[in-house]
Amino acid sequence: MNHIGKTEFLKALGIGICHSLFSLSVIVSSLWLCMALWIQEPFGWLISRILIGIWLAFALSILGIYATQHFFSRKKDVLIYLLGFLCSLFWYFSLEAKQDREWAPEVSKILHYEKHGDIITLHNIRNFDWHPDGSFTEHWETRQYDLNQITGVNIITSYWMGPKIAHTLVSFDFAHNAPLTFSIEIRKEKNEEFSAIGGFFRKYELSLVASDEKDIVYTRSNIRGEQVYFFPVKMPKTEQIALFEEYLHQADELARQPKWYNTLTSNCTTLVFDMVQAVSPQKLPMDYRLFASGYLPNYLYDLNAISHQWNLHTWYQRAHVNPKVSGMKNISSAEYSRLIRRGLPQPKN
Repeated sequence: MNHIGKTEFLKALGIGICHSLFSLSVIVSSLWLCMALWIQEPFGWLISRILIGIWLAFALSILGIYATQHFFSRKKDVLIYLLGFLCSLFWYFSLEAKQDREWAPEVSKILHYEKHGDIITLHNIRNFDWHPDGSFTEHWETRQYDLNQITGVNIITSYWMGPKIAHTLVSFDFAHNAPLTFSIEIRKEKNEEFSAIGGFFRKYELSLVASDEKDIVYTRSNIRGEQVYFFPVKMPKTEQIALFEEYLHQADELARQPKWYNTLTSNCTTLVFDMVQAVSPQKLPMDYRLFASGYLPNYLYDLNAISHQWNLHTWYQRAHVNPKVSGMKNISSAEYSRLIRRGLPQPKN
């Protein structure tokens, strides 16, 4: 290949790469925008879908411009596309999380507290009575805790969509109080259903629920039929207290400024990891199992946060909550908490 031929080849290759990258960016940006419009419906169901159709037709025309290499003769269309997408980004990122929606009863109240030294008074602790048909009797409580009386921390994983995805809860044991469980969840509106895809597109606000174990774990193991596992974790006393206080800080932040839930980056597992990282003297490694949350116990086992007296297979067998409480309806909170811990070792922190 002579010098001129090589130059022409490199030029054509460069143009081809630019075409491919631009086409890919058009495809990805159009899919993102269409999904955002589909989920958010900013102009109502019908008009939003008409806009999706118009945008897709325009995006296809832009791809056609590049396919026929008429870019320089149709720069105006490309600039219109870029301007339109920038405007859509401005619209999307200007969406504000709110506190004043018609919330579902189970997330209707905001957790708040008073702190006097090591004594914490928590308000709006959820303690619903759940019925077999999924209905409930609403009941909110105020409880007082002494941080020095924390005796243990437990990770609870509830599987609702196969082995890779689980909801993560954190339960604190106390010497003279019933256990308290924290759960980071979507804050659903009335008659709203969860959508993992919607969670990527600012569909739901974030909620921090503090609850009695009988309420928030029982709903999953005995009402919804999710597969629930209970793992005591090893953590020094100072870190246990610091983690509890991190949850209080989360409550403060959400009370001051509502936040969006995000299926990937701001969910029940990643936010727990952030809080544990904040109180841990050692940097915890990032791992795909923080996103494939069903494997979180495996990650904790590898970090030696779960006792190695059993292998993981045995742990999953012993930690399985459902066989321990199957069929139990009129069970007390204290008895439920006792049963889900039955046969599990208390870690030496």
